[in-house]
Amino acid sequence: MASCKFCGGEDLREFIAQEKMLGLGESFVYQECLSCQSLQIKEVPKDLSPYYPSEGYYSFIPLVKSGSLRLFLKKLRMRMFLDLGISWKSPSYGYWLKRIHRKFEDAIADVGCGNGQLLYELHAGGFRNLTGIDPFLSESSQIAPGFKLVKSKLEEVDQKFDVIMMHHSFEHLENPEEELKRCYNSLNPGGRLLIRTPLANCEAWREFGENWVQLDAPRHLIIPSLKGFQSLVSKSGFRLKEVFFDSTGFQFWGSRLYEKGFKLAGQNLADHFSKKELDGFNKKALQYNQEGKGDQVCFFLERVD
Repeated sequence: MASCKFCGGEDLREFIAQEKMLGLGESFVYQECLSCQSLQIKEVPKDLSPYYPSEGYYSFIPLVKSGSLRLFLKKLRMRMFLDLGISWKSPSYGYWLKRIHRKFEDAIADVGCGNGQLLYELHAGGFRNLTGIDPFLSESSQIAPGFKLVKSKLEEVDQKFDVIMMHHSFEHLENPEEELKRCYNSLNPGGRLLIRTPLANCEAWREFGENWVQLDAPRHLIIPSLKGFQSLVSKSGFRLKEVFFDSTGFQFWGSRLYEKGFKLAGQNLADHFSKKELDGFNKKALQYNQEGKGDQVCFFLERVD
């Protein structure tokens, strides 16, 4: 009997979700756990590659590097932000980086790193032990001293880390319990895990249902609810230290496009929404985050030894 991959509940409501990002229109059966409200695809397609665009997807965009002057300024800005608490032109990712940062020499891995752009920005800011891990890279490469990209899965990398990050890669994995075990085994004692993911049982899911843009069938195989993720963590050897909501206006304008029958890929937002409407979506997203109702979160976990 099928069960929830987060809390183990066996009472599952099935519903149909269509592929809408590319406009393919294929239908897939998803399940909602009636105990914790987490979501999961019932059967993972044998080949997911047709559902990822061959161009424009983050894994295939060339790495953008900075010149020497910009590198100097980025390193200065990072030091001011992390060491001195000065937020002058703080990096856009500062809200989560501040929470996981300990030392610039800590071994940090980004699982599902795509082209490695995020790690490059950390490298530019002064971090010196960075590893990007992604089985869909074209090849492994040494980008710079202390910064490499590895074409591999996490469990195949023979290295321990102080910090593991998963920026919107967790929801693309089939078995969340096994993934947390892999992360635990790949961390040094006291290591930290950052997971950024869409969140089920959110206000946008209740409002838009199968048109919720972050359902993203069939690419998103699992989407935890807060209750479901807490249940999963209780069995993992991790401690959930903090939950930070970081949803954006995307939850509204993306879902509205689907309601109108448009695909997401290739759209010019100015053709569909005014600046006032987009600003309103962002303002509403900020309010939802403050109220704990946003549709994506950062989970901050710590390995317990």
